[in-house]
Amino acid sequence: MVQSFRDLVVWQRAMQLAVAIYRLTKDFPREELYGLTSQIRRAAVSIPSNIAEGQGRQSTGEFKNFIGIARGSNFELQTQLEIARALQMGDAKLLEEAESLSHEVGKMLYGMLESLKTTKH
Repeated sequence: MVQSFRDLVVWQRAMQLAVAIYRLTKDFPREELYGLTSQIRRAAVSIPSNIAEGQGRQSTGEFKNFIGIARGSNFELQTQLEIARALQMGDAKLLEEAESLSHEVGKMLYGMLESLKTTKH
């Protein structure tokens, strides 16, 4: 049984994703600091934060809600990464790593939501 949000593999991967995003965006254009850079970072940080907050809630329903929010933040992040790619921002290898982690986290969040649908609490 999971004792802490730190035990959740999806949280661990989401943390790796957030770190990868910070590495990617550190070389974004300075004029984007309060634009795309900030948006991407906030979306990335939101994913593990919502997983952690949801795991700490009292009910499965609340947990599902926070996992859903994390999933939405991941979709937001994927959209922003597409914009960064189109604008040729950031190192291509770091962008590919971030996109790959985001897709992995997305699959895990979907799986978690599906498994929570059958849980009653």
